[in-house]
Amino acid sequence: MTIQQNIRQWARRVKRDAVTLWLACRYPGTSWLPKALAAFVVAYALSPIDLIPGFIPVLGYVDDALLLPGLIWLAIRLMPKDVLAECRVQPDDWMRRGEGKPRSPWGIAFVVAVWIAFGVGLWLWLR
Repeated sequence: MTIQQNIRQWARRVKRDAVTLWLACRYPGTSWLPKALAAFVVAYALSPIDLIPGFIPVLGYVDDALLLPGLIWLAIRLMPKDVLAECRVQPDDWMRRGEGKPRSPWGIAFVVAVWIAFGVGLWLWLR
């Protein structure tokens, strides 16, 4: 298997796991801690705005290459096994049907709030 095929397969798994977490957030059997972490990860993953903009050399890809997969891994590990098993079946069907990715206005709001907080903090620090 080539490196390009490995990367594509890894990207598909990340996408599947993000949709799995989105479904697990809505599942009634999920306890509050995994649900809160999954909601945070899903909001960030589905936000069209990155926390670290892509135009910043090297750093712009840190969130996509390290932060997001790490958070997805942690949320999956905290998820109850029965909820995870039930929610893992649905993303495969979702991806097979070719439906568009879910959108999250909360993700946009989160990233904008982080940038505003960063700007205010920087302004206070420089002042």
